[in-house]
Amino acid sequence: MSLPPRFNFAQHLFTLNAARAERTAYIDDRGSLAYGALEDRARRLAAALTAAGVHREERVLLLMHDSSDWPVAFLGCLVAGVVPVAVNTLLTADDYAYMLDHSRGQAVIVSGALLAVLQDAMGRTPHEVRTLLVSQPTGPLPEGAQDFEAALAGATPLAAPVNTAADDPGFWLYSSGSTGKPKGTVHTHANLWWTAELYGKPVLGLTEDDVCFSAAKMYFAYGLGNALTFPLSVGATVVLMAERPTPDATFRRWTQHRPTVFFGAPTGFAGMLASPALPAREAVALRMCSSAGEALPGEIAQRFKERFGCEIIDGIGSTEMLHIFISNRPGDVRYGTTGKPVEGYEVELRGEDGRPVADGEVGDLYIRGPSAALMYWANREKSRETFQGGWTKSGDKYTRDTEGYYTYAGRSDDMLKVSGIYVSPFEVEATLMQHPAVLESAVIGVQDGEGLTKTKAYVVLKPGQQADAQALQAFVKERLAAYKYPRFIEFIEELPKTATGKIQRFRLREKEARA
Repeated sequence: MSLPPRFNFAQHLFTLNAARAERTAYIDDRGSLAYGALEDRARRLAAALTAAGVHREERVLLLMHDSSDWPVAFLGCLVAGVVPVAVNTLLTADDYAYMLDHSRGQAVIVSGALLAVLQDAMGRTPHEVRTLLVSQPTGPLPEGAQDFEAALAGATPLAAPVNTAADDPGFWLYSSGSTGKPKGTVHTHANLWWTAELYGKPVLGLTEDDVCFSAAKMYFAYGLGNALTFPLSVGATVVLMAERPTPDATFRRWTQHRPTVFFGAPTGFAGMLASPALPAREAVALRMCSSAGEALPGEIAQRFKERFGCEIIDGIGSTEMLHIFISNRPGDVRYGTTGKPVEGYEVELRGEDGRPVADGEVGDLYIRGPSAALMYWANREKSRETFQGGWTKSGDKYTRDTEGYYTYAGRSDDMLKVSGIYVSPFEVEATLMQHPAVLESAVIGVQDGEGLTKTKAYVVLKPGQQADAQALQAFVKERLAAYKYPRFIEFIEELPKTATGKIQRFRLREKEARA
């Protein structure tokens, strides 16, 4: 399996779908977009960017809500040989100011609803943006800005893509990170192709008859694969949603557009199962679901399957590897584990001495595969720390059993050593979540009066449910080794999370330090 040296991923998709010009590629909140129209609009955007003086390999920030304009913008940039930088829509003006300055973005394509925060960001950095296109404007445009639709209408489609190489920088994603400034992760045109060939087709088994719907937005590595790379590589249809993926919003798409494959995250699945509006099995058309972002508790997966007769395929990926490299498979799901390595990727678990650990022992997760990022832009120290020769250090800890299944044991900086023994926060959290009153939990280490590390659980209860600390501690003791139960439990209304929905345990540690 290989690619020619000269390769443009957007052109690759257009060629694959040349015979599907009238078939629906995207359904969003405004209507639908056929494959032929997707190609035409992307080529028009490429021409518009070129005419605006955006040069090859210069960066273009995409600050956009999910709509059919998002894939038009992303693919149009690839056609033009410029580099789209997909950024999270939930950040602050300071964050966007940093990203504008760090990426030296020469153009920005922004959703009208996000224009105000972008203008605020542009006022906080000396970096100047030459071209500003506004998708779905909600009011008058600022001086120098252009309406996205007008830019497309005024451009003649670019006849051929820029002659890019497979290993040319294709796009950036900013890592969501729980500490420090986000890192600009540089990916190639080829990396998109590799994830489709190694995971989207053989593991998910997507076909042109599927309708895909991802709760994870397209600016995430996970969402980009779910809603663009994988479905467009087989000619499937994609449902996009601009609003937050609340249970009610998700259920409306499930019942109206009847997706066959849904991509979510553990927090989302837990929230949906707790919702009184959860639809009946016969109201949906789901054949399979995918989960990533954090390890999926087996109890949630089992309850979901009982409700819908549909497996949740749990896997782990990363911004640095672009998508999932360890996964359960349809028909081979072992709940509570992340499954086995995806074919085409090598995985090693290493101890603190850098050597492989034995089965059953906790080790740092390293991955080697063809979809690894090139580097973190302008951050040599972090690049060398993460990208080690052909291997990528994930920052996750895992165990492997004798049958080759991998089980998540927490982040490297979240693992706890209690009485000299590693305790996985996730294992304790997953056990707490089996209690019928618990919606979510997060476990951290705190020091007792003697300076020894003990486990503390922050717990969010389900609406209308009650439980006390002693009952939850006894519940955990019945299911785990006694030393693993949380010595302290604090009930809170909401856990601190990143914009991607990952629990920020460092915020809880900061809270303890202030106490």
